[in-house]
Amino acid sequence: MSDTWDVVIVGAGIVGAACAAACAAGGFRTAVVESGPVGGGATAAGMGHIVAMDDSPAQLALTRYSQKLWQALAPCLPARVEYESCGTLWLARDGEEMEEARRKHEVYRSAGIASEILDNRALAEAEPHLRRDLSGALLVPSDAVIYPPCAAAYLIQEAIRGGAGMFAPCRTLSAREGLVRLDNGVELRAPRLVNAGGADAAKLLSELPIRKRKGHLVITDRYPGFVQHQLVELGYLKSAHSLSTDSVAFNVQPRRTGQILIGSSRQYDAEDSDVDHAIVSAMIDRAQTFIPELGRLSAIRVWTGFRAATPDKLPLIGPWPEDGTVFIASGHEGLGITTSLATAQLLVDYMLGRDTAIPLDPYLPQRFTGSAAHA
Repeated sequence: MSDTWDVVIVGAGIVGAACAAACAAGGFRTAVVESGPVGGGATAAGMGHIVAMDDSPAQLALTRYSQKLWQALAPCLPARVEYESCGTLWLARDGEEMEEARRKHEVYRSAGIASEILDNRALAEAEPHLRRDLSGALLVPSDAVIYPPCAAAYLIQEAIRGGAGMFAPCRTLSAREGLVRLDNGVELRAPRLVNAGGADAAKLLSELPIRKRKGHLVITDRYPGFVQHQLVELGYLKSAHSLSTDSVAFNVQPRRTGQILIGSSRQYDAEDSDVDHAIVSAMIDRAQTFIPELGRLSAIRVWTGFRAATPDKLPLIGPWPEDGTVFIASGHEGLGITTSLATAQLLVDYMLGRDTAIPLDPYLPQRFTGSAAHA
């Protein structure tokens, strides 16, 4: 059995779902292939933080662009997506980290992102359960949180409403040269194939410079008002983004349900999805150094997921140079929730020959192929 489409998207995590919605809205006859539940992979293991990040100018440009797209979409999102503009508090333990807070404050100011330096007293008023000897924090009120699986489901529903076809559960055997072969014998043909397979994207294209990175999350019972903001330690920028070693960092999020989501961890070369209790213990210990009372709360679930990491911490967005029919939308690591909408819009604008809102060059997969990889 064979079918012909304008675009076939492999993967219905939040990046693939966003690509499907954008392609359908762009007038493309779109098909989506997913081997499991929509948003059931890395998307279900994401904290759902819609955050502007400034590890590099390219990262800031992409996250800020996507954040604006989320803000524009927010009024249309159903309640189950749980979009909340809770803001982020970047926490400083000492004078050195306060200097980092001020640096971020200046970077954000230059990018037109409102932020505010809080001293020790103002921080204690904003979050009374934090330990009292923190030096202060940077408040970024425009950051938000969502419930990622429901966001992915909403985007897929929008794509289907726009005429997209859904093939699930179906495992993709290959996706090259305008042809996607599925394990049920179906063949989907299209001049544009989008590999949005996340950590599994390299299974379809082994040349992709994507490495799996395992993460854990813990969620508590309901404690309404215990935490008001997304809380992230400024040390997260060093510990959680290590490119080689296992790491944990304090990252806590309030949910609309009153539950508290606790992260975060990063592990390379951990292939199984089992919970690593040593890592979870390290996460909780780390969290308690910032919120001592956290140890009194009841956790109701611990789970894991795999993020798709690239060597330069930027995603792969755009055409694959070795095959004119293949486009990549993967490698977002821990920022796939934030950057999903921008990734989709950049791809569709490129496919339609339109100017992109931000330069696409920093994210093009060709930076890791041929001579470009050695430049």
